Amino acid sequence: MCKHDRVPSPRTTRTRILDVALDVLGQDPDASMADVATAAGVVRRTVYGHFPSRTDLVLALAEQAATELQGILAEVAAVDRAADATWADFVAHIWPVARRYRVLLALRRSEHGAGIHALLAPVDQALADLVRRGQDDGTLGRHLPALVLGQLAYATVFTVAETALTDDTVTVASATTTSLLVLGVPTARAEELARA
Repeated sequence: MCKHDRVPSPRTTRTRILDVALDVLGQDPDASMADVATAAGVVRRTVYGHFPSRTDLVLALAEQAATELQGILAEVAAVDRAADATWADFVAHIWPVARRYRVLLALRRSEHGAGIHALLAPVDQALADLVRRGQDDGTLGRHLPALVLGQLAYATVFTVAETALTDDTVTVASATTTSLLVLGVPTARAEELARA
């Protein structure tokens, strides 16, 4: 058997299905498992072999997102600086993946909501901790509780990412500025951090 005849490993197939599912569900949150299988170039049985139900597939996507976002948060939080600057760095780091995971916002409001909320709870808490730190040091507003404010600013980034798909004037600077304004950062400071 030559190297070109190798059968893909189950891990490679699973990863490919997840990647394709993000794209397919990103275009249509109601897409079926058959739609995902077709886009991945596999039969439905293969998709069901890795994900016994659509819920399992959606929750695997949420778990993947949570792991990736927690890693990014840990990386940006490791640098000692003001909370607003940490937030701006967080947005810069998640921008490349924000478009990929934007579908989770829609799915969070679906029948999968409870499971997605549970998987993303550590991300929500880490963002709330960052916002609370900013509220304590005066760099972020106190107009909402930290948990709510963090989720609102976070959702703003994904909403802006959605717009960027069809409008190339919308950039990471747009997402950074907008989310910082939601967090109560003065306009001049938000724009400065977005430029940086």
